Amino acid sequence: MTRRILYPGILLLLFVLLWELIVWYVQIPRYILPAPSQIVKALTSQQPLLIHHTLVTLKEIIAGFLLAFGVGVTLAFLMFHFPILEQTFYPIVIGSQTIPVFAIAPLLVLWLGYGLPSKVVMAALIVFFPIVVNTLDGLKRADSDAVNLLRILEASQWQILWKVRVPSALPFVFSGCKIGVSVSTIGAIIGEWVGSKEGLGYLMLHANAQLQVSLIFASLTYLTILGVGLFYLVVLIERWSMPWRKFSEVR
Repeated sequence: MTRRILYPGILLLLFVLLWELIVWYVQIPRYILPAPSQIVKALTSQQPLLIHHTLVTLKEIIAGFLLAFGVGVTLAFLMFHFPILEQTFYPIVIGSQTIPVFAIAPLLVLWLGYGLPSKVVMAALIVFFPIVVNTLDGLKRADSDAVNLLRILEASQWQILWKVRVPSALPFVFSGCKIGVSVSTIGAIIGEWVGSKEGLGYLMLHANAQLQVSLIFASLTYLTILGVGLFYLVVLIERWSMPWRKFSEVR
């Protein structure tokens, strides 16, 4: 664990120092590329503003993730138990990923307005695919010997589902959740870019119009921390939900 924190920390520190030196040596204007020290100044001076907009974006991401999780897991279970539904919906689910999210963002804002709903749906659309696909794959990967044993013991389909299929599917579900929560920030930010009055995406557009590039980088810093924090929150929930599984820290 120490090395997993130390090595990226050292690399990030070297990158920041190199960035600072290049900006100082080349004398790059701050409205083009601010130095890390100027970004830190923006992080401290604009902290209340950044926290306010971060909380707005966080609310959008969490709501979108929960919506995608509920719909995605439910659809995966239905497709697993009813093959006709898998044959009907699976190609549509895959085909939906060929449509750029940015292309439908204006439509969602038109239909749902500039408020929270359009941003929630945007985040949910990005999270939905990895959750439904991974959950369906996990249900199909259940140990066939364990399933057959329970059938011999005359267990019901419900018992087989909860005693074998769900535990075997959980690692796949959490893999989908980790992917989904990592990219959920994209949907929320795109929605804020297209139309909003709050959030980190709105703040970045506002700062860009005023050439406050340091504030843009400060917003990106908060957005990165938000995404990484949500990822590791899912990791903690994964470990709590599967105490029987060993998680290797060293490879």
